[in-house]
Amino acid sequence: MSKKIGFIGMGIMGRPMAKHLVKAGYDVTVYNRTASRCEEVVAEGAQQAATPRECAEGKDVIITIVTDSPDVEAVLFGDDGAIAGAKEGSVVIDMSTISPDVTKEIAQKLTDKGIGFLDAPVSGGDIGAQKGTLTIMVGGETSTFEAVKDVFEPMGSRITHLGPAGSGQSTKACNQILCAVNMVGVCEAILLAKKSGLDLELMHRVVTGGAANSWALENLGAQIIKDDFDPGFMVKLIQKDLGIVMDAAKNLNLPLNGTSLARNYFRSNQAHDEGDLGTQAMFKVLERLANL
Repeated sequence: MSKKIGFIGMGIMGRPMAKHLVKAGYDVTVYNRTASRCEEVVAEGAQQAATPRECAEGKDVIITIVTDSPDVEAVLFGDDGAIAGAKEGSVVIDMSTISPDVTKEIAQKLTDKGIGFLDAPVSGGDIGAQKGTLTIMVGGETSTFEAVKDVFEPMGSRITHLGPAGSGQSTKACNQILCAVNMVGVCEAILLAKKSGLDLELMHRVVTGGAANSWALENLGAQIIKDDFDPGFMVKLIQKDLGIVMDAAKNLNLPLNGTSLARNYFRSNQAHDEGDLGTQAMFKVLERLANL
C-alpha cells in the first residue's frame, strides 16, 4: 500500500517536490501558512490541510521544508503543530536547511515520542526541484532511512545516507560553502571578461568546456550574462545558511576566510535591498566595487 504523506512548506522548492510525489502515486496532503501557495499542487491531485496538525494526521511520512530552525520547530511543536497529529511509528523528514545542533535536538524529541526522524536537506536549486534531480543528503537511523527511501526517489537523483541525525545538515553546510565561494569565482571571471571587452557568451562557452566548469558557472553564469537575477535560491536564504556555517566554524575553531568573503558580498546585496534576488546577484556587488 502506498504511503500517505503530509508535506509542509510550499515554497520555491516544496511545490515541485510535492508535485513529483503526487505524480508518483503517493497520497499527499499539503500545508502552507499562505494557503494560496498550495493551489498548484492541489490542482495536480493533492489534498490541502488547514493546519500542520491536520496535515500530519494519519500519515506515514511527514515532510517539512521551511525557512529556518525556528520555523521547523514551530510547524512541528507549535500550536496545532504536526507532532500533535502524528501517529506513533510515523517518520518526520525535515528537508529544510537548519542548524545541525537543532536537528539533533529535534531527533531526540521525536525518538522519545516513538516517531522516526531524518534530516534530509537538498541541493540543486529550483531547477533540480522541478526536474526531480535533487541531491538529497540524509542523516538518521539506517533502518528509518531504508523504510522510507522510496519517498525520496521521485524528488532526487542522488540520495545518500551519511550517518546519524545531523549528518545531512553538516553535509549541506559543506555544500553551501562550495556554492558561496564558487559564486565569487564565477562573478570575478565575468567581471574581468566584461571589463576586458570580451563577448561574454563566447567566453562562457569556452570556459564551461574545461576544468573551470561548474553547475554555478553553467547555469548562474549564463543568467548573469543575460542580466537575469531572478531567484532560484535567494540571497537572504544563502545568508541564513552561511550563518549556520559560520556558527559551526566558530564551534570548531575553523578559519573559513573564503566563506566570510562571500558572506560579506551577500551582505552588500542585502544592504542594497537585493536580498530577494538570486545568489547570482553577487555580481551586482562586484560591479559596484569596480565602478562598472
